Amino acid sequence: MDLLEGIKYNIKGIILALKTPKLLMLGLLRFVFVLLLTFLVSGLIFYRHDEILTAIWIKPDSGWLIYFWHVISYILSIGLAVISMVLSYLISQLLFCVFIMDYMSRITESMILGKQIQMSQASWFSFLIHLIKQEIPRAIIPVVITLFIMVIGLLSPLGPIIIFVSSIAAAVFLAWDNTDLVPARRMYPFRTRIRFLKNNLLFHIGFGILFLIPGLNIIFLSFAPVGATLSFIDREGV
Repeated sequence: MDLLEGIKYNIKGIILALKTPKLLMLGLLRFVFVLLLTFLVSGLIFYRHDEILTAIWIKPDSGWLIYFWHVISYILSIGLAVISMVLSYLISQLLFCVFIMDYMSRITESMILGKQIQMSQASWFSFLIHLIKQEIPRAIIPVVITLFIMVIGLLSPLGPIIIFVSSIAAAVFLAWDNTDLVPARRMYPFRTRIRFLKNNLLFHIGFGILFLIPGLNIIFLSFAPVGATLSFIDREGV
């Protein structure tokens, strides 16, 4: 699976969700929840935009450096938009959305296979704890580290390059957070799941790169479990 396949499955998932009332409702619920958090977090972050930019580089008085300064300001705005989106996503994941993601994945699995393949007979509460525990190595820690590197990049001469690379890394882990839903539910070993991520890096870049489009990223994130589940089913042929 390559980069274009990742993009295709993300879009394919949205199309299926739009045709399925239950998936559409759950996706919209995620969308509203993440959107509200995004407005709150982005408002707080962009309130400090000028202070952050001044800490990086004080605006020149004249000359061609002014144009370059505006370019840096534009790049910073994009970086802050990505940071606010990812922070909102992580907060919503822990509080609410990880359960919706799993439910959307289950519905998709049932639609395609006519059944859910469940490897564990654990209690409902134990399974909820399992879902939350999966978010720590799968999304929370990697993305928090990526955000930290992005912030460091803002203070570095290589800031634009670091921000770009860090954004791609965040997109990869956000994609994996979705493609790992079915394997985690079937209790596949973590080593097997992380190996899948390494062996299909281009696919995850393609699937996650749509998460970097300001505004539209919230929509793609809201329905991503559907496309990710479709990709797993097609890959496994089950």
